[in-house]
This record gives sequence, C-alpha cells and structure tokens, in this order.
Amino acid sequence: MTISVFTTNGHTNGHAKGVKRHSKRSSELGFSTRAIHVGSEPDPATGAVIPPISLSTTYKQDEVGVHKGYEYSRSGNPNRDALERTLVGLEAGAGHAIAFASGSATTATVLQSLGPNAHVLSVNDVYGGTFRYLTRVAKETMGTESTFVDLENATDDEILGAIKENTKLIWIESPTNPTLRLIDIPRIVGLAHRAPSKPLVLVDNTFLSPFYASPLLQGADIVIHSLTKYVNGHSDVVMGAAILPSLSTPDRDYEGLVQKLRFLQNAHGAVPSPFDSWLAQRGAKTLAVRMKAHGLNALRIASFLTSHPAVEHVIYPGLASHPLHALARTSLSPHAEQFISNLPPSSLAHGIPYGGMVSFRLRGGARSAEALLPKLNLFTLAESLGGVESLAELPARMTHASIPAAEREALGIEGLVRLSCGIEEVEDLVDDLRAALDGLEDEDSGYTYTVIVSGSIRWYIALEA
Repeated sequence: MTISVFTTNGHTNGHAKGVKRHSKRSSELGFSTRAIHVGSEPDPATGAVIPPISLSTTYKQDEVGVHKGYEYSRSGNPNRDALERTLVGLEAGAGHAIAFASGSATTATVLQSLGPNAHVLSVNDVYGGTFRYLTRVAKETMGTESTFVDLENATDDEILGAIKENTKLIWIESPTNPTLRLIDIPRIVGLAHRAPSKPLVLVDNTFLSPFYASPLLQGADIVIHSLTKYVNGHSDVVMGAAILPSLSTPDRDYEGLVQKLRFLQNAHGAVPSPFDSWLAQRGAKTLAVRMKAHGLNALRIASFLTSHPAVEHVIYPGLASHPLHALARTSLSPHAEQFISNLPPSSLAHGIPYGGMVSFRLRGGARSAEALLPKLNLFTLAESLGGVESLAELPARMTHASIPAAEREALGIEGLVRLSCGIEEVEDLVDDLRAALDGLEDEDSGYTYTVIVSGSIRWYIALEA
C-alpha cells in the first residue's frame, strides 16, 4: 500500500484515478504516522487538512454509468473509503478493509458468506453476541452448526478431531471476552492448514487492537474489530470492520471473499454513516497514544489487585505471574514490542502492558462482585469497553447474559468482574478501586476488611461480621 494524494475533482478518497503527487510505502512509516496520514490526505479541492464529511446520498453521473467513483452512498462513500484506507494502514499485513455499521453486522456478514449448512469451530469463551448469533440466528436461518472448544488448552488431536468436512471457519478471540484466555494463533493456523477442509481462521482483535496484536502476520485469514471500542476510542460510535490480507494463495481467495463480503454488505445495507466513519477515523489517529496509556494503566491496576486481600484471582496476561505470559509476549505486534522495549525497567517490574482489559474475582463470589460495582466512582458501571473513560461490569449479568448459566459457570464467567481501564491518571483509578474494596463485606465468609493506615503502610485486618 502507498500513501498517495490523488486529484479527483474534490474526491480525495474516491475510486477514480488521478495524478499521484507523493508516494511512500506505508510499511516504512511508524504506526502513529500511518494512523494520522493514511486515508487522511489534505483535500485537493480546498486544501482542508481534515477530510470533509460527505453527507450526499447520491452522486452526479456525467453520462450513464460514467461517474467519479460513487453512485449511491450505501454502495460507497468517501468517508467510509477513507476510514477503510486508514484501517489497512493500521492492521499490519492488511490489503483490504470493509467497515460495517456495527461489530455485530460484521459478524453476521462474515457468517453469511459461508453459505448454508456450514460448520464453525469457535473458541468456547466467546463474546455473548457472537455466541447468540452462532447458536440462534445462523443456526436457525442458515443451518450453521457450531462447535465450541477450549482452544487454549485443547490438544492438537482434539482440535483436529473437531474440524469436520464442512468446517469453513475457525473463530478465535485472543484474549477472550471476558476471561482473557490466550490462544496460540500460529498453532491454530497450522492446524487449519493441515485439516482437509482447510477452514479459514478468523481472529476478533477487538481487545488488543491493531496496536498490540497483528493476527494477519501470524497467519490469520480475517481480522475483525468492533471499531466501537479501541479504534474509535471515545464511546460515541457503533461500528465494525473486517480486514483481510492482500495476496491470495492457492487455497485462499481473499479477493473473491472481499467481493462477496462487499456484495452482502451492500445487499442488506449494513453500512456505517459518513459522520460515524469520520469520527472513527478521527479516533484512530490517536490509537497508539491511547493504547500505550491503556496498557500501562491496566498493568498497574492488575498489579494492585493482586495485592488486595478481598481479591481472589486476577487475570491479565501482561502480568509476569500469568501462566501464559510468555505467549502474550510472543504475540505482540512489532510496534508494540518496540514500545515495550523502550520502557524503563521500573515500568516492567510486574510485567508488560498488554491491552487495557483486566478481569478478576472476589473472595466473596458473585454477591460481593455485584456489591462492589456501585461503590466505584471513576469506573462507570456500564457495558462496552475501549473508551478513554474507565468502565466496570459484571459479564454474567450484562454482556454475557445470553450464554446459559451452566455454560457461564463452566467458563468461569459467573462472579467475574471485567474492567476496561481508561486513560485517566492511574493512581486515581487505583484509589477508586482501593476505596471500593476496602471495607467491602465478604458475604460468603462473614468477614469485613478494615484498613489501618500508618505512614506509607496499609494494614488489612479481617474482622468477623
């Protein structure tokens, strides 16, 4: 891909051909440079540094079928095209990006592209909305069969045994939502290539964003994002995207798959608005700056939580104590690895920044978890994640309520607290958590934690209720 400015009669980001005024391989540029410049060249008609918002629904044709790259806004829009170029620049290894009206619309369109009676092998701890679509919508309308497997712990033989003749897709989240299981993506890709049905491998990269992970470089065929989350980053846009490599292989026709996805998208109208596309592109420009802060804050918060007596277990793959910390380290994108290598040793005393999501369990179980959340002030009790503000939720009652209770229990979702660590001053966030945890009654054991502060020392004393 090249960074190019074209003269297209006012449509900088159109499909029409023009005169290239500047060109440089985007792979030679740093992550933030690509985020700011790819797809966001100054408008040639006015010189506007920020691309204008094109709200028109239809476009003039000079003759029948002769136009400047746009006919009707559902089929194509300058702002959507600009955002898609930005996404290609951000997701390492990408050649195509398709922006959708939501992450759920992305999921639906990808699964529709498989056709009827397909089999999907999915990680067992998957986002509740994906689980719902696979087990209800796709199953009931297209005959899609789904098998949910613990891809973190299953053996090669177990995974290969779960791949059927009609398996067309392997669905991965890594880290998973909300238990933050880690999947060895290159291993799953290798198994997919060994299987006779040669299923595509899809990775939902929402939790880590293109900054911390580059699944296409690890062999994935499709990367999807809920752009609502980190890429946009300001909790004011609902949007999704599917991103694919540029070069097809003998058993991977990416160009054909892109055309099919675009046809389906246009047919059922799952397109983002021009204004939302403009907002998401604006948000993407600061992705690296925000992800660095998210990661450092999450690492500090996870480290704090491990020290509090009310907390039973903390899940954050960036912690050095996490059993799959080595896999987390090897899964980092090249730009994230560079960022971490330049951090002072003091910042890495307890691990590495690895996205902004932290999950944990309280010793008091689900009742204590539910009692904790309203006590927080800076962490807003709300669904979603990835915004600049910190959020906290109880997945079993909120984002993953659609998963049957027995399965939630088996997956470890019951009683789990999920934090989306924002970019506020981290010590303010730690103080907010500390204040909520201190004095929190452990309803299961009948103990209350009382804190005595002496100088810089905090004493936690368990008292019988």
